[in-house]
Amino acid sequence: MKRVPLIGVVVAAGLALSGCGTADSASPTTTTTGGLSTVKLQLQWFYQAQFAGYIAAVDKGFYKEQGLDVQLLEGGVDIVPQTVLAQGKADYAVAWVPKALASREQGAGITDVGQIFARSGTYQVAFASSNIKSPADFKGKKVGNWGFGNEFELFAGMTKAGLNPGKDVTLVQQQFDMQALLKKEIDVAQAMSYNEYAQLLEATNPATGALYKPEDFAIIDWKDVGTSMLQDAVWANTEKLKDKAYQDQTVKFLTATIKGWAYCRDNAESCRDMVVAKGSKLGKTHQLWQMNEVNKLIWPSSQGIGVVNDADWSRTVDISLNTKNQTGDTVLKKKPEGLDHTNDYINKALEAAKAAGVDVNGSAYKPTTVTLTAGGA
Repeated sequence: MKRVPLIGVVVAAGLALSGCGTADSASPTTTTTGGLSTVKLQLQWFYQAQFAGYIAAVDKGFYKEQGLDVQLLEGGVDIVPQTVLAQGKADYAVAWVPKALASREQGAGITDVGQIFARSGTYQVAFASSNIKSPADFKGKKVGNWGFGNEFELFAGMTKAGLNPGKDVTLVQQQFDMQALLKKEIDVAQAMSYNEYAQLLEATNPATGALYKPEDFAIIDWKDVGTSMLQDAVWANTEKLKDKAYQDQTVKFLTATIKGWAYCRDNAESCRDMVVAKGSKLGKTHQLWQMNEVNKLIWPSSQGIGVVNDADWSRTVDISLNTKNQTGDTVLKKKPEGLDHTNDYINKALEAAKAAGVDVNGSAYKPTTVTLTAGGA
């Protein structure tokens, strides 16, 4: 899940940011041990299949092939990946684009060098019996959201439907699970396709004694509404990108990362097992579902995995600039300045991966069908 705050905290009540500094490029965090350069990657949440490509690249030795000893730093509620990166405590970080752009606006010197997730996985989910089928139907309802900067697709969708998020709905700060919806304390809940939605299908329907089924729920997918925003990307330190050694390291890191995600596309169960072995708190069938759904957000990739699509970037920036939450705050106050993103390094990595025989487009990719079990065990 990607429910970390911006530099400070974005909650349903408003936007609060604190500044942060940039890393001193003269004091690199990497060291060389055993002939390998040590590289730290800050993840944005706890170990789960959302990060399977990076875990696979470590476990299968793809980073070592590139001369890198990559250490994965687990995320959590109080960890802001882009801030860890900007402060020089990591060499790269995984973060949602709008949150990272907000951090840049507050002074974090970071650049998107690999847009791994090409599509958003955010839903709002309601019981089918509620007759909530679109954002327009949220009017007068209790609408759950996590806050922490995860709510702006929701606000953009409501705004597009002619609703005022501050007046037309009752916003409820949602916990990091689906209990509020299951208990019908809220009418519609925020969920990721690869995590919380599966939690619903792993729960028992008290009316039948069996697990809930997809037809029991209505899904509002922001990709269909047209207000989806870019999510998981690899961010690098902007100042350090002026250094040739860091540029070369970035290409190597991305090359191995591409191999990791391609491996997980073609070996979902193997990557599921790696994630579980890493210490995931979620069960095996849940992680397989997550792996399958995450693959859908990456593959197929017509331009090649990790390439920033200009239209998707522009939409994300536009929503960040123009969508207001209920207190009138937006994610961004002005257009991003400087090197906010670049395809220079991912394009070189794609060429290197293709030369090594890696399918970087996944044109033939087809998702599998995963059968969930109670509690995702």
